[in-house]
Amino acid sequence: MASFDWQTHFNPVLDYLRQAGREQWAGLLRQQLIQKFEERPHGDLPRWLGALDQLPAITGVEADLNASAVTLNTTRDLPEKDRTELEAGLRGLMPWRKGPFDFFGTHIDTEWRSDWKWDRVAPHLANLAGRTILDVGCGSGYHCWRMAGAGAARVIGIDPGLLFLFQFLAVKGYLGEVPVDLLPVRMEDLPDQLELFDTTFSMGVLYHRRSPLDHLLELKGTLRRGGELVLETLVVDGPEGYSLMPEDRYGQMRNVWFLPSCPTLLRWLDRTGFRNARVVDVSDTSTDEQRSTDWMRFNSLKDFLDPHDPSKTIEGYPGPKRATIIAEKP
Repeated sequence: MASFDWQTHFNPVLDYLRQAGREQWAGLLRQQLIQKFEERPHGDLPRWLGALDQLPAITGVEADLNASAVTLNTTRDLPEKDRTELEAGLRGLMPWRKGPFDFFGTHIDTEWRSDWKWDRVAPHLANLAGRTILDVGCGSGYHCWRMAGAGAARVIGIDPGLLFLFQFLAVKGYLGEVPVDLLPVRMEDLPDQLELFDTTFSMGVLYHRRSPLDHLLELKGTLRRGGELVLETLVVDGPEGYSLMPEDRYGQMRNVWFLPSCPTLLRWLDRTGFRNARVVDVSDTSTDEQRSTDWMRFNSLKDFLDPHDPSKTIEGYPGPKRATIIAEKP
């Protein structure tokens, strides 16, 4: 089995955590990485490493992290051989779900138009310049790069999906030592009460948690006093106190537990100790925002909606509506 030199990729962030006085997290993370890459490596690791290795070496790289597609450019023309190898390597990391990305003219049309979500959220954020940010459930790191483009001093994304890590490394491999990292761990793998981050994002995670209040408390523990939480989740219409718990699946997803109304969600935030919580956006998710593409060829949102009434899921529940809430830790 091919080996992954995880220390080369993760030692800089481990050093950062030690310097920030978070030796406990650094030690715990190191053991988690040893287990993930040495003791129990994923069976697809050789394929992903092969795809990453196929990406050609390119010099003179410049990045545009403020465009809709996270974009890598080069000051020289790529020979056809490099373009062929580039696309083959990137296709070896399919499916691409969060994005879009543009690698030197090779455009990756991801399943999700994650730039639409960013455009909805960004106008309501505190100035991210100089801030230390945690992105929970970050996928391939698309929003991490947008946060860096907004001037964040350090961005750490966490997501247990290993394919996401290698998609992230496809970008970072061309950018070198930048203060953006993706850790292949879950929220519950972090130590309690880190109090390290100025801003914590949790977008598209809350409804996957059996205990949403515990997730809110975990998020609060990551923040410094006065820190900002950016929470985006599925919601339903209804009064305070109302929350939908699907009988089995929601939009063909088994791991959906609670879809609160916006007033209920605000009450949850108040009860878990957040202050100044406000709903800044509510948007229906459309089949233009989430769909199958040539870079993600599996079923997508249109396959999960009632074909006779697309305002409902295939199970008959209200169709996906997402709210963004911003709150502070006192």
